[in-house]
Amino acid sequence: MMGADKKRPLYVTQPVLPPLAEFMPYLEQIWDSKWLTNNGPFHRQFEQALCDYLGVKHIALFTNGTLALVTALQSLRITGEVITTPYSFVATAHSLLWNGIRPVFVDVDPVTLNLDPDKIEAAITPHTTAIMPVHCYGCPCDVVRIQEIADNYGLRVIYDAAHAFGVQSQGESVLNHGDLSILSFHATKVFNTFEGGAIVCQDAKTKRHIDHLKNFGFVDETTVVASGINGKMSEINAAFGMLQLKGIDAALQQRQTIDARYRKGLAGVTGIRCLSDAGEDVVNHSYFPIMVRPDYPLSRDALYHELSDHGIYARRYFYPLISDFPMYRGMPSAAHANLPVAREAASQVICLPIYPGLTDEQIESVIGLIAG
Repeated sequence: MMGADKKRPLYVTQPVLPPLAEFMPYLEQIWDSKWLTNNGPFHRQFEQALCDYLGVKHIALFTNGTLALVTALQSLRITGEVITTPYSFVATAHSLLWNGIRPVFVDVDPVTLNLDPDKIEAAITPHTTAIMPVHCYGCPCDVVRIQEIADNYGLRVIYDAAHAFGVQSQGESVLNHGDLSILSFHATKVFNTFEGGAIVCQDAKTKRHIDHLKNFGFVDETTVVASGINGKMSEINAAFGMLQLKGIDAALQQRQTIDARYRKGLAGVTGIRCLSDAGEDVVNHSYFPIMVRPDYPLSRDALYHELSDHGIYARRYFYPLISDFPMYRGMPSAAHANLPVAREAASQVICLPIYPGLTDEQIESVIGLIAG
């Protein structure tokens, strides 16, 4: 069915790259200036362009999203325990361990697969200092309820918004919720800078502190105020981001079209469930997950391998759960009985290819293989 595509496999995501000729003027400017990093011209332009596009007040660029997560926790001096989701990429919890913080896993909502607000309060202890939810697949969390809980208990909220570039909830950027939001610009994300990330914050003082932390703690040539890290984004990555911004609206529109085609084609397939659409929220269609239910003719893993055999490299995303990895599975909150919804989702999920450039023929081939 995918014979013609054996030579060009379909992956769950693929980076969108502009023609090299469009990037050359940027490289020439960097080469001529000899300013390769340390808050160069493109870095400053890119931060402002992102603030304007995303509708946020302040943004600090990073070399990747994981270092942004680690630094965000340091900037707020988070300690003790942090409530988070087991249904995410492992960097979410790893950033906590890197800071000596104990993750406490809470189950997810069965509709959105985001952290379930109904389960958060029962997990709060005297050691809890923050909540770290994830806008899973770019679907906004219940930001209002999470903030209410945080306010009631005096907790910080740090959003892992790696999937949420351009996402809006209740008429504004979802990145404006919580104390901080963290973006990833990895090559497979909706918007990428090859590698990169960012922290969105609400005030200039916090941004200055974060900027110090990502540059070894330097304030000036001779003054170090914190044990920071080297998290700075290079001029080349920032310039690539400036170029990518020019095509992001078209890319998001193509993703929306592909999402709609999948939903229509899979609507009548017994045993296949698509997650609910966005409703009134503005989402970026960063992934297209399906749930392979028990009444589908094949198991989830059998369908996954069937797709792979036809040159369709989907992903069981997120499987295994973070809580199943060796450094986490001994924690009380990682117990199977504590996470039934997340565990079911992890056993059923497959994310299908979705990226600009995916043709109608390729989409229909994927649908046809699943529909049998």
